[in-house]
Amino acid sequence: MTRPDWLALAPEVAEALRHSEPVVAFESTVIAHGLPRPRNLELARRIEVIAREEGCVPATVAILGGRLHVGLAEEEITQLTIPGVAKVNLSNLPAVLATGLTGATTVAATMLACDLAGIEVFATGGIGGVHPNAAEDFDISADLTALSRFRVSVVSAGAKAILDLSATLQALETRGVPVIGFGIDEFPAFYSRTSGFAVDARVDTPAEAAQVIAAHRANPHAGGLLLANPIPPEHALEADEIADAIARAQTDAAAQGIRGREVTPFLLGAIEHHTGSRSLEANIALLENNARLAAQVAKAIAQR
Repeated sequence: MTRPDWLALAPEVAEALRHSEPVVAFESTVIAHGLPRPRNLELARRIEVIAREEGCVPATVAILGGRLHVGLAEEEITQLTIPGVAKVNLSNLPAVLATGLTGATTVAATMLACDLAGIEVFATGGIGGVHPNAAEDFDISADLTALSRFRVSVVSAGAKAILDLSATLQALETRGVPVIGFGIDEFPAFYSRTSGFAVDARVDTPAEAAQVIAAHRANPHAGGLLLANPIPPEHALEADEIADAIARAQTDAAAQGIRGREVTPFLLGAIEHHTGSRSLEANIALLENNARLAAQVAKAIAQR
């Protein structure tokens, strides 16, 4: 596939891909919209360090100057912490590119960048999915469509806790997206390690994950794969505590008329407030945990 001229690969990323060396991608919405300052910049730097510790080239993805950049310099990452950065999904990506705005990529937009660049593994916190009121307002994340379309393996701590996990898993099954648990038989619930819902299969090592990914990619019609990695036990929160915080956050959102792309970042911020910042620390811990596993899996794929 010919890469479009609006796709810009950092020299280090391009060189690694040219020589089939491991690369792991990271989304940038968590930097611009997911975490408060200065923790967002600290996290962005930390996950790139983790990737390098595991022998991978990090590739944070964002839109800068009318191009979709795969791999950012330090000063480019810092630009994403300035207020006013657009939240970029598949639907508004062309407009942000055309107008030259600075944009932070969601899971779906980052998967597109990975697919175009040839990056096989991408780490995030939690994917988007089916929202609780989707039967009424059709609020279903484009992440699910991206997972069915783009040939990228996504490492996440399940789906965001604010979602209808049962419906999200059903939607993934309908779209033919394998959900593989890493060291776990149940789908993790972001802040909590279990949800009561089974995964399609379990792997216990990065090498086993790489083997399943290889088998999946052998199907020329296959899209993406979700590798569900539970939050480390020492950082997990009790399901009842999170359920209460989510309910209170949803009440806050309704009272303030929060809608559309602003719902998820608002809810995450409100949950942080209602848990006394314990959810923030859990979020950072799972992001770092996912970055490390993704890098290990990317390295295992490169070694096959």
